[in-house]
Amino acid sequence: MAREEPAPLDAAGDDESLLARVAAGREDALALLHRRYAGLVFHLAARSLDRAAAEEIVQDVFLTVWRRSETFDPSRGRFRSWLLQIAHRRVLNELRRRSRRPRLEADPEGEHAASLADPGPEPSEAAWEEYRRAVLRAAVEALPPPQRQALGLAFFDELSHEQVATLLELRLGTAKTRIRSALLRLRAQLTPILVTLALFLAAGVTALALRELRLREGFAREERALAVATSSDVVPRHLSPVAPELPAGAHGSYRARSGSETAILTVTALPAPPAGQSYQAWARHGTRWTRLGAIAPDAAGHGRLIAEDPALAAPPEELRVTLESTPIDVAPRGPEVLRWRSE
Repeated sequence: MAREEPAPLDAAGDDESLLARVAAGREDALALLHRRYAGLVFHLAARSLDRAAAEEIVQDVFLTVWRRSETFDPSRGRFRSWLLQIAHRRVLNELRRRSRRPRLEADPEGEHAASLADPGPEPSEAAWEEYRRAVLRAAVEALPPPQRQALGLAFFDELSHEQVATLLELRLGTAKTRIRSALLRLRAQLTPILVTLALFLAAGVTALALRELRLREGFAREERALAVATSSDVVPRHLSPVAPELPAGAHGSYRARSGSETAILTVTALPAPPAGQSYQAWARHGTRWTRLGAIAPDAAGHGRLIAEDPALAAPPEELRVTLESTPIDVAPRGPEVLRWRSE
């Protein structure tokens, strides 16, 4: 007797019904869920990991869905939330695994360490920069959760307003309102700090005043960058890897708004530059190059640069990240690492 083929699934069926089919052994139901949510899981993982690791996590998450589908309890929430919890735990596990540091080579006399050049800022400068970032982070953390979530996705995760609305399952107008409200609240929270800085400046405390002025300028630059990154008319440009030795997933993202002199460049999966060199970012308009500045990736290969220049008000024709030696020239001279070029 011929085996009866199962009835085809409704591609528009709800998630929970499809998961019940997965629990019954229907691979086609798993394929439909994968089609719906693989992109979302990949984006969640790619926020913290490189592309290759994010792709692996997508496979692991849906393998877990296949194996544990019978454990899903619809009375405790929706499938989407259950899926994202699995993905979140998998990302955390991978980050914990990567955080295990290798054993360092013994250097009891400090001779090896003493021979290394320190490319970083002076301790006082680094502490001051960290203080400025800490104040900004505290102001963001103080936002109401819905606004903090929407602003974080738009600014730190480089999502468009439409993508934020889709990810949070909101109407586009609601997503825009949350982002705009977050910016207004952030400005209100930082204003008292800036007023205090102004008093220091008025008092004429020279050394402290100079630092306070830089802190104030840093806050203002961050605020302008937030306004650009969360604007609905921002056109992101993807910088692709050029150097063959770069790890998988290395790329850059440039965001700017026509008419604005502020631009944001982020890099992902970029290794530390060789000793004596630094990553420099450039934008070309016609035959003129504008140096956006140096970009220093952290231990995970992520870095962010806020650039401001009148030339950036016009869309660039080419973007580059290069390896340059000191002193830096007025145009890129070193080997290209990342590049975007208009068609």
